[in-house]
Amino acid sequence: MTDSSDNLSAAIHVHVVPAFREEESSPADQRYVFSYTITVHNHSAHSVQLLARYWKITQGSGKVQEVRGKGVVGKQPLIGPGQTFRYTSRAVLECPVGVMEGAYTCIDARSQQTFEVGISPFRLAGPNQVH
Repeated sequence: MTDSSDNLSAAIHVHVVPAFREEESSPADQRYVFSYTITVHNHSAHSVQLLARYWKITQGSGKVQEVRGKGVVGKQPLIGPGQTFRYTSRAVLECPVGVMEGAYTCIDARSQQTFEVGISPFRLAGPNQVH
């Protein structure tokens, strides 16, 4: 990576708020549904477009699932300088705890340089889970 892509990566902040969806879950069927609301903050001086996503989902059982796809929630948003983009999505696990982490592939609208923005691990946990 070049210095400019490192600077752009550092200027894009990702904030995640996970939530257990009790009304959609069925522990008897080993179905635990979580939503996560993500806010992408563009603190750079350039517009950036979110092109693709990568998720690594590790369940409490140790099972790992990887998800790759174009954009997020059917969109490839262009996020201007100082702007944010927020969306909510879901993950379905077979156990009541897990961890998600990943990355977004973005492009600087001005230079057309692509760069990765890491998404730090965040915990998915149903009620009364201490893992």
